Amino acid sequence: MNEHSKRIILMMIVASQLMMVLDASILITAIPEIGRTLHLSTAVLTWVQNTYVLAFGGFLLLGARAGDIFGRRRTFSAGIALFSLASMLAGLAPSASLLLAARTLQGLAAAMATPSALALLSVTFSEARERSKAIAVYSAVSGAGGSVGLIVGGLLTDVISWRAGMFLNVPIGIALLLMVPRYMRETDTKKGHLDIMGALTSVIGMTALAFGFVQVASVGWGSPEVWGSLALGGISLAAFVQTEARAKEPITPLRLFASRARSGAYLGRLLLVCGNYPIFFFVPQFLQNVLHFDSLEAGLAIMPFTAVQFGMMYVMPSLVTRFGNVKVLIIGLVIAIAGTSWLSFISADSSFFPQLFFPLIVMGGGAGMIFQPFTTLGLSGVEANDAGAASGLVNVAHQTGASLGLAVLIAVFESANRPEVTSGTPFAHAISVSIWGSVIFLTASLVAVLIFLLPADRASVTRRRADGARAV
Repeated sequence: MNEHSKRIILMMIVASQLMMVLDASILITAIPEIGRTLHLSTAVLTWVQNTYVLAFGGFLLLGARAGDIFGRRRTFSAGIALFSLASMLAGLAPSASLLLAARTLQGLAAAMATPSALALLSVTFSEARERSKAIAVYSAVSGAGGSVGLIVGGLLTDVISWRAGMFLNVPIGIALLLMVPRYMRETDTKKGHLDIMGALTSVIGMTALAFGFVQVASVGWGSPEVWGSLALGGISLAAFVQTEARAKEPITPLRLFASRARSGAYLGRLLLVCGNYPIFFFVPQFLQNVLHFDSLEAGLAIMPFTAVQFGMMYVMPSLVTRFGNVKVLIIGLVIAIAGTSWLSFISADSSFFPQLFFPLIVMGGGAGMIFQPFTTLGLSGVEANDAGAASGLVNVAHQTGASLGLAVLIAVFESANRPEVTSGTPFAHAISVSIWGSVIFLTASLVAVLIFLLPADRASVTRRRADGARAV
């Protein structure tokens, strides 16, 4: 395959990933407008986000398995086609129930397309250095796409309507479907069946956990509804693990967790996104409700973060080559924690510049150093027949972190957003407390890296030195 074709394939994969990531955030700056248009409560508006993210994360493993059985190009095309259709339905939705149904369908479609896209990237860029560059681009889009979605969503909401953000996916999807047969080759398929029970138990488990945490904000921790939902989530996830251990063809081969480095990468990524994703739900709310920005201004205010994170894409290959993935990852997490801690001091008296502007720059620099190493380490040492499942787990960690982190920190926000909690402005105080919750999640991610990835990295370096000495 020539370099021109490879660049086009990378562009297609990046465009598809951008569609999926954008839809996790493109409606955030439009949430007040959606609430007014469809007469939705705050709790229902939360599910405009979570239905997409939960379906995306919950069916990713099944989507990865479908790519192995039916072919990754075919599964990728089917996912793009369904995503385009669901986006049109979401844009046309006249009621909350139809909007939530369309968002769920979007999540299912994204779960089909995304793991196949990442697997196709791995197959197309087989040489180590070119794969590193390709993953750097992919990771930059995955990491910064959410903040780009805030800008695009704000612009379209102010200029046209929040519905335009959904319609935007349709022409992009059609263009990708026309290009797939020309540039992408079908991968080998293998006989097998879909692990439906594994998919259902994982989806039920994650949805129940997220629902339980969201309900805490409405009814409190003492409600049987909350504890029943959390118990159902725990039982379903335990059933999922048991199902995968016994299944002949599991959607998640448990052997993928035999590697300490991969397990640490999955856990670290989940905790990272638990802390990182909710920030871009809360900060636009602070900008609109406290600083009185409009939707477009709130989206543009995230530009410092986005610009720095995208800029890091150009230096990441040289940083990784010189220092290795784990060291770069640790430094990136420390920088992200410092920036997020700084941001958490915002109050009702804060202004965008400098109280938000500079912390967002620091956070963008840290985030730009994190996602590529987590992606690379999550795919390290994977056999070809497990490539789809491994790529699915990378994205499952990301989407699961987004849904659970948002659910947990919304409960924190609602608990702090009461006049009796603070003598100042409750809303601004609640945002600050929620961002401190993000700091805790990011710190937990760093701890996971230090426990799992750093020792594995040191052992790898020791082995390479020993092999080099024997060769001499």
